[in-house]
Order: sequence, then C-alpha cells, then structure tokens
Amino acid sequence: MAAQLELLNKAGCHEIFKEKVSGSKADRPELKKLLAYIRKGDTVTVSKLDRLARSTKDLLNIAEAIKKKGADLEVLNINLDTKSPTGQLMLTMLAAIAEFERGIMLERQREGIDIAKADGKYKGRKPINEAKLQQVQKLVVSHVEAKG
Repeated sequence: MAAQLELLNKAGCHEIFKEKVSGSKADRPELKKLLAYIRKGDTVTVSKLDRLARSTKDLLNIAEAIKKKGADLEVLNINLDTKSPTGQLMLTMLAAIAEFERGIMLERQREGIDIAKADGKYKGRKPINEAKLQQVQKLVVSHVEAKG
C-alpha cells in the first residue's frame, strides 16, 4: 500500500481514494466516492489495473463510468492512458488478459487442492468448535438487536 501511495503522490494525484475491501468486489464505498468526485477533464490514476477491478466486465464498466463523466483513466505501471483510442483498446485487451490469468491461477489452485485431497494431505480448514460458534451467533444477534 505504501508503494502505491508513493507512486500516486509522485504522479501528482490531488485526491487519493483508499479502498479497505477487495478490488474483486464491484460494490466498494471508496469507488463510489471516486466516481461521484470526478469531473470533466479529470484523470483517474491507478497504480495497477487490479487495484481498480479484477474482472473485465467490472473494469470496463468503471472505465465507462469515468468516460461518461468526461474524465480519463491512467494506469501507472503499464503507462496506459485512455485519452486515445489506442489506450482504450489496450485497456480492454489487458483487462481480458488479466481476467484470463486469474482464471488460470484459480484453476491450478483447484487442481492442486484436488490432488492434495486425493493424497490425503488436504483436509480444508479446521472446523469451528461449538464455543466459537456460539460466540459468533451471540455477536450476530447483538448486532441485529443494536440496529433494531
């Protein structure tokens, strides 16, 4: 995170939105604030594409929302800028490649788990004991009652 902030500061970013949830989720509070904040002529700068979105669909939807506001998108680590048609094409291609790579990684992970299970080496995470389960249930009930 510190390295990303340093890159954004060096790039001259005036406002930095720091998300506390995964980039794999499309519904993120800071992303909503960013999209509400930007104005025509602004440039949204990210250190890497995966900091903005993990799926091609989400990335292209976010890029379209930025474009509709009259702003551009800049990705520092690959020197990409959507001001030009070439930059827009590159964004689409790179988003698709990134999603493909993630799919391949998840497939390999599943294969590795299946092999480990077959060899009796993978048992999954430890089951939650009864005391822990009751503690969690009490917290949920307390939270629901507090919201009332």
